[in-house]
Amino acid sequence: MVDDDPSIVAVVSDILIAEGHEVVSAENGAEALAKVNGEELVLLDMRMPVLDGWGFAREFRASGKRSPIVVMTAAENARRWAEEIGAEGYLAKPFEIDALIAAVERYATGTH
Repeated sequence: MVDDDPSIVAVVSDILIAEGHEVVSAENGAEALAKVNGEELVLLDMRMPVLDGWGFAREFRASGKRSPIVVMTAAENARRWAEEIGAEGYLAKPFEIDALIAAVERYATGTH
């Protein structure tokens, strides 16, 4: 999970851990690039310092990694931003817990 808002990271992490998922978090795209191995689902905020979601996605894909990416953003154009970076899905903040769990289950298992 890549998001620069610690409260969002904490809440989403708690929910996903309770659902049995392992969560690794990063507060910007640069930190995330150092942590991802290409075998996990990436929940990606778009507006972050250091390296934003667009930059992360570009560098991540250029490295040959093909993990599914789900954009999480408060912007009204979450769908368009997801399409711009070739993300598999998106969640517009604020999102329902059920929508988060459904997206993670759908994209983490490769049944999209």
